[in-house]
Amino acid sequence: MVETIIRDINAVAWGLPMLILLLGTGIYLTAGLGFMTLRKVPRAVSLLFSGVSGRGEGDIAPFKALMTSLSATIGTGNIAGVATAITLGGPGALFWMWLSAILGMSTKFFSCTLSVLYRGKDDAGNIQGGPMYYIENGLGKKFKPLSILFSLAGLIGCTVIFQSNQLADIIRNQIFEPNGWFSDNVMAGNFIQGLIMAFFTALVIFGGIKRIGQVASYMVPIMVVLYLFAGLLVIFNHITEIPSLFSLILHDAFTGEAVMGGSVGAVIIAGVRRALFSNEAGLGTSDMAHGAAKTSEPVREGLVAMIEPFIDTIIVCTITAMVILSSGVWEQEGLSGVTMTTTAFIKELGGFGKFLLLSAVLTFSLSTMMSYSYYGSKCSGYLFGTKSIFYYRCFYIITIVAGAMITIDLVINLVDGMYAIMAIPTVLGSAMLSPKVMKEAKVYFKKISNNSNN
Repeated sequence: MVETIIRDINAVAWGLPMLILLLGTGIYLTAGLGFMTLRKVPRAVSLLFSGVSGRGEGDIAPFKALMTSLSATIGTGNIAGVATAITLGGPGALFWMWLSAILGMSTKFFSCTLSVLYRGKDDAGNIQGGPMYYIENGLGKKFKPLSILFSLAGLIGCTVIFQSNQLADIIRNQIFEPNGWFSDNVMAGNFIQGLIMAFFTALVIFGGIKRIGQVASYMVPIMVVLYLFAGLLVIFNHITEIPSLFSLILHDAFTGEAVMGGSVGAVIIAGVRRALFSNEAGLGTSDMAHGAAKTSEPVREGLVAMIEPFIDTIIVCTITAMVILSSGVWEQEGLSGVTMTTTAFIKELGGFGKFLLLSAVLTFSLSTMMSYSYYGSKCSGYLFGTKSIFYYRCFYIITIVAGAMITIDLVINLVDGMYAIMAIPTVLGSAMLSPKVMKEAKVYFKKISNNSNN
């Protein structure tokens, strides 16, 4: 009964209006700055590594803010999410993920710039950033209901039940079942897995954003290199097939032939939803991490932040998709989510592929669990005060255990529904405050230009 209600609400939330809001706002913001987000990628990369220490108000350096955000965005969404998109929308869903990511670079630039530009203070006097603060401080108190809506949805949307569910699934399929462990009581095995995940996550998250940022700055580069190495090995083995796979993606994106009934709309929805789940552009979560960066330049932080959708979706998700498509497992019956991706890596790389993927999934999942607790804590602190953060973190740990035990369909529908609700205030706030960002961007780039000419 509950699962049916959540599925129906999710279907309404992810209807045509949501697609128009996300894609339409992305197009508006991209065009508003003359496609600056694409032209300024080299500068954004140079900024990232030239200012790792950070100066100005905030809790962590810009590099650690990016790593904290990436540790949340680069996760099981890149492994299970891509497979889910292909399952629901066929290969063509990847094209719409690419488009969403390109537009999402602009959305993230605007929202993360605003998170620094309109930072606020919590009840303890600490500097905070995120959609709830830039909506209230930038648009005024009359728009505070949007801030409250975002934060309420964030309490559930920023839990990691999907990550714990998929990690439990891959460990059960690849370790427990082959060894006959918990074969008579699968639920007990899932419960124990959930407890172990919760324990290691708790060790980090109760240390706050500084500890999360410190751990993420080490884990993220390692996990990305490890996963990309495995994926590129598979792609190299099928290098002659890659052009035809790109043709398949482009063809299916506008025909929907891989979807039952040939629905192009289903392909678009699958791609846009999974892109939002993967890179979080327009969701508002990473805005909270960048809002904590030590910087006095809002536009500078926005430039650093806009790299995330490019790394996450254009690079990492594409490699995952190429592995799945080149291996042919996407056409097999009964495979979905992390199981499909795991099957593809094992088929292509054998035991070595299994080891690499298990290592990557474990690192991806744990780093995401650690980072997302910060986002939910900020939502709780905004709604109920900083004293509530400890209790929210306790609740967060419990959801990790619960996520390992419930069904994947319930997990996807619940998280997707909360993401849709979170995206509405974030995207609306970014669009309404976009003139402020455009003005700040012109001043910033003029200053940079004058400095380079002197």
